[in-house]
Amino acid sequence: MLLHRGSWICPEVKLLTVPGSYRIYIIMVSLSLLICGLMAGLTALSAASPSSLRILDLVCNQTGLNNCKISSCSDMDKVPRVSASTGPEWDSVQIKTSMDQDGLVPIMKVVWRLQADGSIFKIRGSEITVKDEHTNQSVCMQFRYSVGGVETPDETRWTFSLDVVVEPKHAYSMEVFHLPEPQMGHYRISYRTSVPGCEDQRIKKAQLCQENGSLWDPKITAELFEGKDLILVRFNSTEYSEKYRVFTQCGSLNPSQWVFKGNRTLLNVTLECDLSQLPQSEILIMIQPFFLRCRNNCETAKMSLSCCQNISTPILITWSMSVNICVGLLLILGGFLAFALQKATRRGPPITPTSADKEQPEVFQVQKRKRVLIIYSLDHLLYKNIVLKFSAFLAAKCGTDVVLDLLDSTRLGVLGSIQWLEWHKEQIESSSDKILILCSRGVRAKWRAMCGGKQVFLREDALSPMGDTLTPSLTLLVPSFIRSASFEKYIVAYFDDVCSDEDIPLPFKITVRYKLMKQFEEVFFRILNTEKREPGRVKQIDGLSEDKYHECPSGRALRDAIEAFREYQLEHPHWFQEELLERSELEEEAATEEYDEQQKMTIADHLTYCVLNSVQMISDKEIRGVVTVNKTNFQPVETRQMYSTVEFYPCTVESNQLL
Repeated sequence: MLLHRGSWICPEVKLLTVPGSYRIYIIMVSLSLLICGLMAGLTALSAASPSSLRILDLVCNQTGLNNCKISSCSDMDKVPRVSASTGPEWDSVQIKTSMDQDGLVPIMKVVWRLQADGSIFKIRGSEITVKDEHTNQSVCMQFRYSVGGVETPDETRWTFSLDVVVEPKHAYSMEVFHLPEPQMGHYRISYRTSVPGCEDQRIKKAQLCQENGSLWDPKITAELFEGKDLILVRFNSTEYSEKYRVFTQCGSLNPSQWVFKGNRTLLNVTLECDLSQLPQSEILIMIQPFFLRCRNNCETAKMSLSCCQNISTPILITWSMSVNICVGLLLILGGFLAFALQKATRRGPPITPTSADKEQPEVFQVQKRKRVLIIYSLDHLLYKNIVLKFSAFLAAKCGTDVVLDLLDSTRLGVLGSIQWLEWHKEQIESSSDKILILCSRGVRAKWRAMCGGKQVFLREDALSPMGDTLTPSLTLLVPSFIRSASFEKYIVAYFDDVCSDEDIPLPFKITVRYKLMKQFEEVFFRILNTEKREPGRVKQIDGLSEDKYHECPSGRALRDAIEAFREYQLEHPHWFQEELLERSELEEEAATEEYDEQQKMTIADHLTYCVLNSVQMISDKEIRGVVTVNKTNFQPVETRQMYSTVEFYPCTVESNQLL
């Protein structure tokens, strides 16, 4: 089943029948996971989702205005055009802050005025609608009144205003018209404006901006102790962040350390630095705060520490010293380059720029909707959340149809894993669509098990009604993947914040591997069957780069999911071992009366494959894997044997499958 933009299809939930004591245990575990998931979801929602659009003050009383009342919008009879007043005019729309029960809040003050003509006496009120274009939330208010003169007692135009509490970096549209409205046509006026971010001086001191770190000035200083290969980093703390993560890129080391504020305003931390392996002349120091609102998504403060001096002399390099020295060296180097360039221009014609120099970024517009089948392993509940958020991002932001077993459990339960995957594989191979393989620790472990290693049983596979879908997927996909003609159909990728290149099975390393979300734009161009680079130009798609994909709601949810799993891995270094189940646990769960009625079916694979590099064959393995599949998840229309042989020079790949 496809995941379309703006729609979710919840997977069907099935309960396994187990003995009495274990049944109670599984129910308790499932309820605990459900409660934890709901609490985590509510926490993330409260942290990431903006507050509701609301009106701050409802002030209507003015001298000379009769019976002015403000209420929510309701239907009002329309009148002929000749009986309706002319429309209003915009006065101003201002962004500022105002005091509320929650403290200082950013508001948008919308002001409109009445036209001073004879039709003003036909007015019975005004209606205004304000809509948040990011969340589709809207408020609608009606001002009911009547005027006694064309102008106010102060001989000015009648003016009305509404203060609306807004969110930074959101766009708002407004519409105002008079009551009653004409039957034919309208005298409505509309306006659209965007609220700036918390760095804007007008809303910088708002409470929610302060809780996002708008007033934080870290004033980072760093000192490099060359003789000891240490960096001392000092910075200022702030009110709404109790912890900070300090990390650096220094040679072969990427050290990081957590610092907690306590009652201190100046914090310091010492990090190791391998100066002998340092490939560049600068060390990048980053400090990630954790404010109340942005939490894991707060903006990181950065600083570059120069180490241009000769590191063989054990001296203390401060920030100001290094800057002065480097500037002097650069000036001397610039003089030599200018002299050399002047002599070169006298001797020969100027050098023409290469095609790479002429490349200009060009915004690419997606015109055709594509489909992608995602293959993955249920390593952990948090990793499952990443896969779901990634699928939502592909659908909502990229307009891609996503095929995922988690979203099609009903059909998968009827057809079985092999038939379900085979059907989608045939559909994709007969089109220009792609198969995306997300590699992780579970993929690596299950592939080793298929190659004769220790069998792997993951907790999430046991809790899932679909069981392990990765092993049958690899069984079916690997024989076709290793054909060079099929490489374009498959995309191999991994989330580099929570996985690594080591998690990629050997057969998949003969093609290009992508890091998500750093190289997601390249992955999406592969999905679109479009080359990103062409002679003289480079194509780009707005909002898909590493530093911008999280600016949309689905991208922000994906980044939160990746960050949550990354932090969990830091706190639990042996998380994968904790997710593994012993065979005895599974055998005890299988000893029930209903499992006795279900027959076991065995898929025996005899697979010989060759992995080639660009020069020669580097490995030739024979894999014998036995995969046990529950009959409830595997229901063929008829039982037969099919033998297929696939030629892959210089050796033969044979696949013997029971379908």
